[in-house]
Amino acid sequence: MNAGRTARERARAELTEEIKTAARRQLATVGAEALSLRAISRELGMVSSALYRYFPSRDELLTALIIDAYDALGSAAEAVAHGGDPLDEWVAIYSAVRDWARAHPQEYALIYGSPISGYKAPQTTVEPAARVPLLLLGLLQRAQASGRLTPPPDAPEPSGVLADQVKVLVELAPQVPRAVLLRTVIVWTQLFGMLSFELFGQLVGSMDPADEFFAAASRQMAAFVGLS
Repeated sequence: MNAGRTARERARAELTEEIKTAARRQLATVGAEALSLRAISRELGMVSSALYRYFPSRDELLTALIIDAYDALGSAAEAVAHGGDPLDEWVAIYSAVRDWARAHPQEYALIYGSPISGYKAPQTTVEPAARVPLLLLGLLQRAQASGRLTPPPDAPEPSGVLADQVKVLVELAPQVPRAVLLRTVIVWTQLFGMLSFELFGQLVGSMDPADEFFAAASRQMAAFVGLS
């Protein structure tokens, strides 16, 4: 009985992955807006009612793909987080994020591109999305404890609404100065702005190829938060 259940569970897991793989192919050809469960079922030779037992709606399939993308990105960044020199690790994490985005442009666009009409990401996407930011916050905490983090003198202390918003990060990295936490959000958004420019062709004719540009930018952003 147990063996039979295990076999069914294994078969279900394999078919679930086949469905998601077919969905990723759709992302590459028609984009997330046009993702269709019926088209996927035709590609896999399934009746649509059978596929709906795995993913009852387009939004549930999108959520599964989004979580997978965030987890893959998190794993790529965590793989280079060696706990050694903070500056070297910072640069390595930035490089790993870029490498993943360049290798998986459709998944990158799914999680950091234009919003999908009618789709609202559920709470289950929050934890996977936080993996890389939490990695950077942990790095900054270690740097602060070892004396390798020096808040730049021109970094203003957040006040007003910004101070309230930074409180969430203070709970996650209580040892890191608030001015640094605010700058961490700034450089985090800057990273994805640069990635979007590269992936969507905005650097052609200027910083393309962008290897040296990203290498310089990652170190300058490290200095911006006070890593020495």
